Order: sequence, then C-alpha cells, then structure tokens
Amino acid sequence: MQKVLVSGGAGYIGSHACKALYAAGFEPVTFDNLSTGWAAAVQFGPLEKGDLLDRDRLDEVFAKHQPIAAMHFAALSQVGDSMKNPGGYWRENVLGALNLIEATVAAGCKQFVFSSTCATYGDQDGVVLDENTSQHPINAYGASKLAIEQILANFGATFGLRHVIFRYFNVAGADPDCQVGEYHIPETHLIPLILQAVDGQRPALTVFGTDYDTADGTCIRDYVHVSDLVDAHVLGLNWLLDGKENRQFNLGTGTGFSVKDVISAAKLATNKDVPMTYGDRRPGDATALVSGSERAISELGWKPTKSNMGQMIGDAWRWHQNGGYPEEANAKANEE
Repeated sequence: MQKVLVSGGAGYIGSHACKALYAAGFEPVTFDNLSTGWAAAVQFGPLEKGDLLDRDRLDEVFAKHQPIAAMHFAALSQVGDSMKNPGGYWRENVLGALNLIEATVAAGCKQFVFSSTCATYGDQDGVVLDENTSQHPINAYGASKLAIEQILANFGATFGLRHVIFRYFNVAGADPDCQVGEYHIPETHLIPLILQAVDGQRPALTVFGTDYDTADGTCIRDYVHVSDLVDAHVLGLNWLLDGKENRQFNLGTGTGFSVKDVISAAKLATNKDVPMTYGDRRPGDATALVSGSERAISELGWKPTKSNMGQMIGDAWRWHQNGGYPEEANAKANEE
C-alpha cells in the first residue's frame, strides 16, 4: 500500500483526509504535534508525533515511511488570532511549511498537496472568486498561506516539486459515519459554536458584526462539506500521480450564506432555538467570500454531493451529539 504523509492528520480536515485516503487505497501517515489535534482521530494509519519546526524529526519520518506524496494541513488558522499574533502565523505556518517542503524534496518525494485558503484573495466584495482572481490578503493568516503558495512555485521551478494547491472556503460538517469530526478547544467555527449554544454548552452565540453591506448586515461565506473537500484532495493526489501539471483549485459551492442564514438553517436542522448576542466586527474579517469552483469540477471531476447547508449542519449535529473525543478533551483541558 502506497503511503502519504499527512501533516495535521489528527486535526479536523486532516483526519477526514486520512479516512478518504484509506478508502482510496493509500496508507495515510499522520505527522502531528497534537497541539490542537487528537490522537483518537488517527484511525486509518500510523501516528508519528512531531513538530514541523523540527527538521530532523521530519527527515526521520520520511526515511522510515518513504511516502509517495505529502499532504499538508497543519497550520494556525484563525483570522482574528492572526491579527493579534502575526509573528506566530509567519513562524508556525511559513517556517513549518518550508521545513516540510524541503524535507519532501530531500527525501525524493515529488508530489505535494497543499491546504490553502480563500483568505489569500482578501476582501473583494461582489466578486465571485476564481483561481485567476488577484490575491490581496488582509490578515496574517491569508498572507502566510499565500507565501507558502509562492514557496511551492519556487520549489517546483527549481527542484521539480509537483504540487496541487486547494484554496478552500468555509469547511463545515462531519464524517457522516461519525468516526471523525470537528472538535476544537476552544471552539472558534460558526456551526459548532451554534450547536454548543443550542445544546447549552455555552450561554449564547456571539454574532460579530451586524453592519456589513449585506442584506441582513452579517458577513457572507461559502460553505463546503468536509467530506466533499477531502474527496477533492484525493483527486488532486491522483492528478499529480498521473503526471499532470501543477495547479490551483478553489473549493466551494458558489453559494453564499450570511451568519443569520446559517443560524436559521441550524434552527431547522436541530428544531431548537439558537440563543445569541451581538458584538462588534472582528478585525480582518471580509464582508463576503464566495467561490467559483468550476475548475475543480471540470478538470478534477470533483462532485460536491454533500455541500448543502441542511446536510452540513445535520452531520455536524450528529457528531456533536456523539460527544467528540471526550476523554482526550478532558485530559487536554486539565493540562491547560
């Protein structure tokens, strides 16, 4: 069975990618420091604990497993936090990715799939964002991801590192089988925050900003089901293994939902009211981010079959009711 190194494979998206890789006949090797991920999420291949800033450890893992490709998810990823701590984002994201890219090349592994973000485009209201849209990030998170895209272009030109870059929009939902799902401490993503408020795990959801230039005053995002998203990554890996060119792909649905739209959908999916309060805008948040994903559909053959709001919230709600990774969560909470 061919191996794929998955950085961040114990996290939300990475664990779903490991499941998809395993189903496609690959053995995912998770490389994760477990700072935000969960050992219990590593169910589809071995776990190699390590930090991306530790080049020696990376070289050791590459030598041990000899993967045919690297799939890179591990990163700091919160827009608001990146506005407060830009140095941390440049250090962890850019230096960590550079270490991984250099280790990949040094090991003779020539396929690299990168988890990027629509945040590289910045705030371009009224524009459906496709792969040819100019990139002007407005926060350190987006800037760090754009820098990694540029590093990949340099390493492709100099060393022949073949790569696919995926720029995602808002990822939501959970594995329909409830084997893995979204579980953060603290939680920062809208849908799980809504579900925590519905379930009484927090007093209320805070809606940040009601004065955006949108129909209801709240910002708009394009949501994609995590299972659809990782299916695209397997297609991207096969794209590279088939010898095709380096490529960038947006992953979204082309439909924007405001924060209030998502709250209304959650009320329908759970049949419960969502307690909420209102707060000021968060620095670095764009008004609207909506994807044009025709390239992934036409070139990769990507078929996002689960990315409707009802299923995304429904799968997330079932995962939430399933309890996540409670034993590990309790242990981590006690350490902090």
